[in-house]
Amino acid sequence: MAGNKQFENGDWVQGRSREGELIHGFIETLSRNQDIIKVNVVESDNEKAIGKAIWIPSKWTEKLPDLEISNESDLLALIDLALLSKDETWFMELSGKLGTIKIHPTIKDKKSDFILEGNRIAKLDF
Repeated sequence: MAGNKQFENGDWVQGRSREGELIHGFIETLSRNQDIIKVNVVESDNEKAIGKAIWIPSKWTEKLPDLEISNESDLLALIDLALLSKDETWFMELSGKLGTIKIHPTIKDKKSDFILEGNRIAKLDF
């Protein structure tokens, strides 16, 4: 999982703890040379590790790709997570995205009122 990847605070990672547990979480703190990172564990095969922050070697982790969230309900869930984790920067970023979605909403997939269900030809009266 190693490489010359650059980590930043807030990056989502997955990897293994010193005890070999699978972990998934976000980076809280980086050592100066990024050899060791402090990960806030959100998911793990060890339930006792969930919600705790642990220090692990960065070579035991893999940076997860950033997801582009444009769905209002997903953004609201992430805003709740930012509030729970007391991450003001992330909260402000997500709130800005939410504001953009509300200003420029995407066209919703909606069935038109004039489209007939089933075979349209069979419904015609010749």
